[in-house]
Amino acid sequence: MPKKNKLTKLLNIEYPIIQGAMAGISDSALVSAVSNAGGLGVIGAGFLPASWLEEEIKKTKELCDKPFGANLLLRNPNIQELTEVVIREKVPIVFTGGGNPLPLFPYLKKAGIKIIPVVGLSRLAKKMEDNGADAVVVEGLESGGHIGKITTMVLVPQAAKSLNIPLIAAGGICDGRSAAAAFLLGADGVQLGTRFLASKECLAHDNYKNAILKATEENIVVAARFTGYPVRALENKLTENIQKMEEQNAFPEEIRADRFSSSKIESGNIEYAPLLCGSCAGGISEIKTCAEIIKEIMEDSRRLIREKAEES
Repeated sequence: MPKKNKLTKLLNIEYPIIQGAMAGISDSALVSAVSNAGGLGVIGAGFLPASWLEEEIKKTKELCDKPFGANLLLRNPNIQELTEVVIREKVPIVFTGGGNPLPLFPYLKKAGIKIIPVVGLSRLAKKMEDNGADAVVVEGLESGGHIGKITTMVLVPQAAKSLNIPLIAAGGICDGRSAAAAFLLGADGVQLGTRFLASKECLAHDNYKNAILKATEENIVVAARFTGYPVRALENKLTENIQKMEEQNAFPEEIRADRFSSSKIESGNIEYAPLLCGSCAGGISEIKTCAEIIKEIMEDSRRLIREKAEES
């Protein structure tokens, strides 16, 4: 993997590592730490109001003089206000998720903002490119939060065959080994959410972070499948209660989408909170700084790719 590729050139960053937007958690502190370390930090607006997004953008500008992005959740009823904020504040890069982003393209392009949609199918990745996206994230079902149906290992090579714009792989990536796999499958960059959740700069409660460290693949579950918007999270009383609701033939509407829109936990009570995380959480064993995480991933992935090339 070259030290500079088409993704790092496009975004003007040092390393092809994107911090996944976690609603309410990806704030200015985490975003600036990732960007200052050479990756790309991304503010996660989720279902939060436009005023919160505007404040975090301004704080990020104070803490960081490097590129950063913002993620717009298209299911947010205030999406128009959120879009107006990123345009007014001249955010250089916007990621989109949770819906059809094409209606926003003309406004973001006119403002000179780079557009990077997050999609769960290779055909949608191609559709984004055909409509002028600057890059695209293909997110496999291994990711945390709301998930799709196709694995990262299947999505990335299929998308890579048809795309000319930079391709970012997401879902199940947390270390140098998984990043190296994504690069070898054809990705130009990787997006990590759960690994940065377990960082020193992340505002997530220590109880949440420690739960990530203790996690194994056996207690990371998918909840709320019956709503049509399945969610991957750590097993706790909340996921157990949702499973019971499903068994009792609850209506999907009884679980509001914004119930899982943020994992910001202030009280430390993690039993009844959505502990969103990717299936890779079982591979995380230590809380580190964002700079340490990025350095470790880049060094390990380059070493592993080099060793495999030498073996062949």
